[in-house]
Amino acid sequence: MINLFSRKCLGMAALASICFLFSCTQNALTGKKQLTMIPEAEVQSLASSQYKDFIKTHAAVNPKTNANAAMVNRVGVNITKAVNRFYASNKKSAVLNGYQWEYNLVNDNAVNAWCMPGGKIVVYSGLLPVTINENALAVVMGHEVSHALLQHGNQRMSGSMLQQLGGMTLSVALSKKPSETQDIFMQAYGIGTEVGMMLPFSRKHELEADRYGLIWAAMAGYDPSEALAFWDRMEKASGGQQVPEFLRTHPSDAIRKEKIKSYLPEALGYRGK
Repeated sequence: MINLFSRKCLGMAALASICFLFSCTQNALTGKKQLTMIPEAEVQSLASSQYKDFIKTHAAVNPKTNANAAMVNRVGVNITKAVNRFYASNKKSAVLNGYQWEYNLVNDNAVNAWCMPGGKIVVYSGLLPVTINENALAVVMGHEVSHALLQHGNQRMSGSMLQQLGGMTLSVALSKKPSETQDIFMQAYGIGTEVGMMLPFSRKHELEADRYGLIWAAMAGYDPSEALAFWDRMEKASGGQQVPEFLRTHPSDAIRKEKIKSYLPEALGYRGK
């Protein structure tokens, strides 16, 4: 006899299976199938709104009067041009329709950066003492741009909405549970971490974004090998206080550097393209 709890679990499993079957799309960059329950146009629209709200409540630095902000803008423009060339050479420029790139440096001591759907980028000033130079900044920004192009946030948000909101559409979720939906969005795009079933997926995403981020940096004229020195500095900045690998949303620095070494020959092959 199946008890109520078991029936609920089976019901959720059935819902998950149905949603997975009907919500898988093929990513234009990797060619892989991925769970994206939310249409890209909708998630970009939400991102645009959330980005505007974020910039209003944080101290964005003027690139016309600040050298670091000008550097962030310059790197962003160069990375964008590289991405556009790559997609055009593969006859996939239409995939970038709807992207309205923005690059902002904000005054915040957090060692962080992120990119929302549609190319909405933020670099925190606390990151710059670790990047030190423009090459490393390009590697980091290329990495964050890759998350958007690979639709990693959409995948994470789709999974979270399936788990927490029963797979309701984005418009319904925003109408009925706006606070929960916004929280899911912010967590999906790097403002928050989660330990649980989504964790291995996140580590996979980080390494995938590393690979393509190195390619964008190389195409933009930067030295992608600076990624290794950057992660050395990140390791020192952490003071050796690293949690066990299975509890990390990001790969350990040692694992990451080994993967980066294996990605570099491919990335360097894109220099000048």
